[in-house]
Amino acid sequence: MPGGPLFVEALQRAWDDGDAVLPVDRRLPPAAIERLLASMRLDEPVEDGDALVVATSGTSGEPKGAVLTHAAVRASATATTARLGVDPGRDRWLACLPLGHIGGLSVVTRALLTNTALVVHDGFDAPLVEDAAAHGATLVSLVPTALQRVDTSLFRVIVLGGSPPPDELPDNVVTTYGMTETGSGVVYDGQPLDGVEMRIGADGEVQLRGPMLLRTYRDGLDPKDSEGWFATGDLGELDSSSGRLRVFGRADDLIISGGENVWPDAVQAVLVEDPDVIDAAVVGRPDAEWGQRVVAVIVAADAGRPPPLDRLRDAVKERIGSWAAPREIELVDVIPRTALGKVRRRDL
Repeated sequence: MPGGPLFVEALQRAWDDGDAVLPVDRRLPPAAIERLLASMRLDEPVEDGDALVVATSGTSGEPKGAVLTHAAVRASATATTARLGVDPGRDRWLACLPLGHIGGLSVVTRALLTNTALVVHDGFDAPLVEDAAAHGATLVSLVPTALQRVDTSLFRVIVLGGSPPPDELPDNVVTTYGMTETGSGVVYDGQPLDGVEMRIGADGEVQLRGPMLLRTYRDGLDPKDSEGWFATGDLGELDSSSGRLRVFGRADDLIISGGENVWPDAVQAVLVEDPDVIDAAVVGRPDAEWGQRVVAVIVAADAGRPPPLDRLRDAVKERIGSWAAPREIELVDVIPRTALGKVRRRDL
């Protein structure tokens, strides 16, 4: 269904009937939708109390169906509302991210469960977003690419997630960290929501625990350990003084070049500041000397005159260090990304 009042009504009606809801991204081609529905095991019932089955992004393979209970969805809505200081009598949420993903869907469920006013768009359109703000929307969830296209001052609070944020952000932007398995963001500006615990495993992996985590996957596998901890697959650290979480990136995205750790997101952030770079991704290619060499995959403003490698290398050396500087450039027409803006490195 397209995003809008009928989507919200259908979701509520399904819940009232005791059913769970599986949102499907309408932009997927028919073959991909067929694979998605098959992997979600529609012929098998859910359990009492299950509210949502949400497909993971599938950036590392076929998507899995995260099963979220009503209790988990309500815990997420309550904790988020408390952290943001939402006043259901005065605030209004705008949902404009894809509803087939938890980042967009959670705005809808959050508003429903806290009796907060809600307007739902069928996708992101900058003029419509600003018009919604002019007509009373005070809260919105965006991804970094969308943030750059709107007047951020129009909203009281902007919840930002989906992919790494830019270095400079307006005061009304709150960065979030979470995933489908956590029912949307559970760490706001580096600090966990009420009821959420976080720790760093022995291997440096971020682990989370809390009442809003998934019950299981649709294949019956519970990714949580016996104590309820969920290993995210991201590497990070906790600040020793403030306790804030800093996420470096996916463990399988880490590039080790000449024995040095190179985080692609940090290098990408430097590359896109170049005026001749429209978009960029960073990958590691096998290298006999370095183990992996850092490669900048870029969309150039002018493919006939791409930015010189030395200029990009100098910028990275100055901001990060010489070990992270790309050793070559690959030109592409577009960087493959998920609906929420994450780079699909497997496709590169």
